[in-house]
Order: sequence, then structure tokens, then C-alpha cells
Amino acid sequence: MGQAGCKGLYQSLLDYKTEKYVIAKNKKVGLLYRLLQVSILTYLVVWVFLVKKCYQDTDTSLQSSIITKVKGVTFTNTSELGERLWDVVDYVVPPQGENVFFVVTNLVVTPNQRQDTCAESERIPDALCHEDSDCPPGKPVVAGNGVTLSPALARLSLGRVRAQTVLPLPHWLFPSPPRTNVLDTRDKTFLKSCKFGPKNPYCPIFRLGSVVSWTGSNFREMAVQGGVIGIQIEWDCDLDRPPSECNPRYYFNRLDNRFSENSISSGYNFRFAKYYRDAAGVEFRTLFKAYGIRFDVMVNGKAGKFSIIPTIINVGSGVALMGVGSFFCDLVLIYFIKKSNFYRDKKYEEVRDLEGLAQMAESSRQRVAPDTAGLAEQPEVQDGGSGQKENGCVCRQLLQPTR
Repeated sequence: MGQAGCKGLYQSLLDYKTEKYVIAKNKKVGLLYRLLQVSILTYLVVWVFLVKKCYQDTDTSLQSSIITKVKGVTFTNTSELGERLWDVVDYVVPPQGENVFFVVTNLVVTPNQRQDTCAESERIPDALCHEDSDCPPGKPVVAGNGVTLSPALARLSLGRVRAQTVLPLPHWLFPSPPRTNVLDTRDKTFLKSCKFGPKNPYCPIFRLGSVVSWTGSNFREMAVQGGVIGIQIEWDCDLDRPPSECNPRYYFNRLDNRFSENSISSGYNFRFAKYYRDAAGVEFRTLFKAYGIRFDVMVNGKAGKFSIIPTIINVGSGVALMGVGSFFCDLVLIYFIKKSNFYRDKKYEEVRDLEGLAQMAESSRQRVAPDTAGLAEQPEVQDGGSGQKENGCVCRQLLQPTR
């Protein structure tokens, strides 16, 4: 039995399977097959070719150069600075912008600062000294304003470390909001008359308040604590169409967390100082803590043009999906309907040639030889006048398939 099983496995490896087309007169399966064909064809035409444009060769490696420029002035009148006119040199950082620029909307001015020895704030945990080892000289105070001095001086501050720091005198300043624009044309009349909008994407003039409102934020609230706004420019160009249809799309999003009570990362600010000396040579400075809006300009895009290679690939994929539909209907036909056994017998048929039939007959004769040995001495039986034994008739029928 082991040899026979191995021999049968070996012979099955050399079998060849070919398709046999059977027309099944089953309306349910036929309707299912047509629905699958229509669905696959609709997906291929509408989604693949019309929506996704998979017949095009697409390039997403966009190379861009961003140049920004801000213009405008504002006027303030404060007790610390008096009357002052602010231009782009004062409130735009850096002056020559590229893909990132910053517009100051609020200032905390601390004038006449000088370095001296003073007690650190009690609210800073690292500044509390209970013994000399807690405050070694020269140790930077974490979250403080300077470094520690000698322990003796520290004890004089009633448990607070003395640090070499600056003397803050804060003052709040609220300048009026400036305007921003990007000049990218020589037509002065166009720049004076146009405003950016959905119907005029090539107008380079933006109002700061409009950009903030497009992000869903309030300018007055954002001007106090500052913030970060992302300006994303999307180019999606179909090179098979006229160049006039290749237009940029602008998206404005606020990148920082606007809910200040739930996050310490809301807003945007930084500090800078201006130094000077008095007549005695003592150095002073005016410290500015600038709050404002940082703009990050990002450019993304892609371009597509017809190409025969992706077209052939996607058409081939659609044809393959048609084959999947046929396979699914075959499963339904031969396994899931009431007459599945009938259709399965009609679809799958085993065919052998004369040599294969002879080998099968020989194998059958060898298996039944012990059972027929006792029949050798029985008289001959006539079969239709052929003069052959019964076994001979059987062999002749196997070797000659019915026509």
C-alpha cells in the first residue's frame, strides 16, 4: 500500500489541469456575476482613473523656494517708552524672512536692568538653603535668575539664596496689529487693489487678522500670549490640462495649543535685550519679552502626466479583479446552492488517455488476482459469440473507450 500511494502521488504531480467552460442556467448566480462585473468596472473607471488619475505618472519631489516680506507701521504711547513708532525693523524677526517669520504683537519691557546681588524668589525650590551644603558658591539656580554666592550671604537672606541676577521692572505694552503681505509682482495697480481670497489665490496680500481668523482663533486673544500658525500651500497640477488650471490652495492651521489652562506649551514668546552704559561706565540693559505670532510657511505639491506604463498596470489589475469575480461565483455555484453537487460534477471531469487506462487496468488486475485464481478451472462462458473469456471482455472494454 505504501508503494502504491507513493506511485499515485508521483503520477498526480504529472497531471495537467485545463479549464472547462460550463454554461450554468442559474439566474441567481448569473445576476451575481453581472453585478460583480459592473461594480469592478465602475471602481476601475470612476475611482482609479477619474478620481485617483492612476493613468498618470506622478512626481511628488517638489522643489520650492520661499521668500516672505512684511510691511507696515504702528504707533504706541507708554509711560516707559513714551511715544514710539514701530516699523518692520522693530517687530519682525528675522528681518529677511524665508519659510519662517515672527511678528511681535505684545511686549513686556523691563528697562534699566543692571547686574547686582539680591535675594532669589521664594517660589523657586532650588533657591531654598537650609544649610551651607545646599548653596555652594557658583552653583546655577535651576529655574532661577543667576548663580549662588557664599553661604554667609545666603544665611542673611532668611533661607533664600542670594544670586547675581537682574532687577526686573515689568511693563506691558500692546501695540496695534500690523499687516503682512508678500510682494511678487511688478504690477503696482494690482497690488493696491487686490486682496487674497479663495477666488483670487494669486493675490499676495494678506492681513494678519484675516490669517488668524482663518485658523478659527481670535486675534486679540492670540496677540497677548502669541501663537504659531502654519500656512500650507498645496499644488496639485494635472499637466494634461491647460496651465491656467494649475492653481495653489492655501490651508491655515494653528500649530500651538490654544487652551492655555490645559497646556504649558500654548503661545509663543522669546526675550532679547539692548545694552548701553551710563556716564559712570555702568552697564545697563532694557529687556524685552516679545509675544507674537510665528508663521511657518510650508509648500507641498505633486504633478501628473499621462503615461502608458501605469495605464497598462491598472488595466491589468482591473482584468485580474474580473477573474476574482468569476472565482467567487464559481464557489457559490459549486458549494453554496442547492444543486451544487450537480454543477460540480459537470464542471470537473477526469479524462485519461489509452496508456493511462491500460496502467489502471493492470493495477486493478494485480489487486484482484488472488480472488480470481480459483476461477481458472471453470468452463468458458460465451459472450455474444466472441469466443473470449469474461475477463478478456472486461479488458477489451477498458482499453477501448466508448465513442
